[in-house]
Amino acid sequence: MSQKTHRAEGSTYDRIYAVVKGVPRGRVSTYGEVARRAGLEGRARQVGYALHALDERRDVPWQRIVNASGRISGRREPEPACLQRNLLEAEGVVFDAHGVIDLGRFAWRP
Repeated sequence: MSQKTHRAEGSTYDRIYAVVKGVPRGRVSTYGEVARRAGLEGRARQVGYALHALDERRDVPWQRIVNASGRISGRREPEPACLQRNLLEAEGVVFDAHGVIDLGRFAWRP
């Protein structure tokens, strides 16, 4: 990766992280909404890449970002999904019997 590409990616990721940091406890947002608020309309996957790349020492509430269906996005290993659900439930976010969050109730709308 070139130095220029790395810098541009870092800047984009910083914008994404700034939006995610704004999602309050007990609320969720979607990858697409974070992308839109970060000025990256249509780049929801990039939000996922940015959150996956997070250094565990960064204070970014990654668990508050879910897919447009109100579900935790699937991962190869089940542990992060279980952790994400546990963290959200500890914040008061409720999942239905199918593992779906009611976005009408829990979506962050600043």
